Amino acid sequence: MPNPIKSARNALARHRIRHSPSGFGFLLADSIDYVNPAAWDSVVRESSIFLGRRYLSVVENAGPENITPRYAMVFRGADPIACVVAQSVHIQSGQFGKKNVVEASIRKRDRLARLASKPFESVEQRMLICGNLMSWGCHGVAVAPGIDAREAYPGVAEALYRMRRADKLAGETDLVVVKDFTPAEAAHSEPLRTFSYRRLETDPNMVLELAPEWRTFEDYLAALNSKYRGEIRKVQKEVAAAGFVMDSAPITPAETDELHALYLQVHTNARVRLFTLGRELLPSLQSTFAGDFRCTRLRKDRRTVGFVTSLKDGDTSLGYYIGFDRATNGSVPIYFRLLQATIADALSLGCRRVSFGRTALEPKARLGAKPVPMHVWVRHRVPMMNLIVRAALKGVHHDEAPNRDVLKAASSGH
Repeated sequence: MPNPIKSARNALARHRIRHSPSGFGFLLADSIDYVNPAAWDSVVRESSIFLGRRYLSVVENAGPENITPRYAMVFRGADPIACVVAQSVHIQSGQFGKKNVVEASIRKRDRLARLASKPFESVEQRMLICGNLMSWGCHGVAVAPGIDAREAYPGVAEALYRMRRADKLAGETDLVVVKDFTPAEAAHSEPLRTFSYRRLETDPNMVLELAPEWRTFEDYLAALNSKYRGEIRKVQKEVAAAGFVMDSAPITPAETDELHALYLQVHTNARVRLFTLGRELLPSLQSTFAGDFRCTRLRKDRRTVGFVTSLKDGDTSLGYYIGFDRATNGSVPIYFRLLQATIADALSLGCRRVSFGRTALEPKARLGAKPVPMHVWVRHRVPMMNLIVRAALKGVHHDEAPNRDVLKAASSGH
């Protein structure tokens, strides 16, 4: 049974920490061009490309209109120890379907849960996202090599507080979200709990590990058991019989509008649309990352009916944005064929895994992807709302992620 005296003392101690300066120094910037390049690079050099200046410049110049970038550097004396990438996101109620993202995940019988979803129901809201809405993974915080991340996160919390306060002239920011953490990264961010952040489990990221001996897509297929290999072959045959062929040539200016229209066919059907990509984002990624970017299309008679992009991040390939003609996909398995293409692209990029993201869990599981649990941290501006959010999060539940044994070795005992 909890000791009420000890609990009260701990609560008081946390209150004092939250209302005291962290002791770090800070630099806040509205553009990645404003930071000292050498200082920034010294912190992020071992981190994801999504924290690198090249990618951040692409987002600034070609990203969604409702996302405004924010940056911070955390210093201990004269030494930079952490970089923080955030996005101020302007959200309107039309970007949600009949049920918003919180309410759809919470049991209807939970009155506090319904109350916690109220901030999303007004016509306009502002959120501060530490991380990247356009990707999945820990892309909001980089800690300098040799620095204990747990020591740096109080500085991260203060940097986010300063960002929110500095943005007050543009409108009040109610909710701060720090995303996305895997179990391996969970301990790094645990200090956020002291600053009234509450942990929220999200849908998992589906990840396919690529064996070192797989050099081509045929190598991958040979490693599958007959059931799942047969499913893939069937999709390939149906797509080929319909006259569609794969093409991974660079994106040309003439097809930019066509690809964007295919993306919109998928995007506008989504229940939650917190942002919409601009037409220039994919060409900008291609020109910036060159050989580390792929755009694979399905075409017939010079008409593109679907595409999928892959972006190399170290030894991981992200199956990034996708678009396809929904009417064609109703009769030909375009989407499934594009998912397969991301594996071939990852192998051609020399990657060791494919990160598929959080959507369409079952089809990705049938390709061999395994669920990697992920969570975010959320904090509301109003202290009383934090109590409600805490209670509401207890009611959040997710369907169990699929886990299929598709490899010969994994299936031999069944």
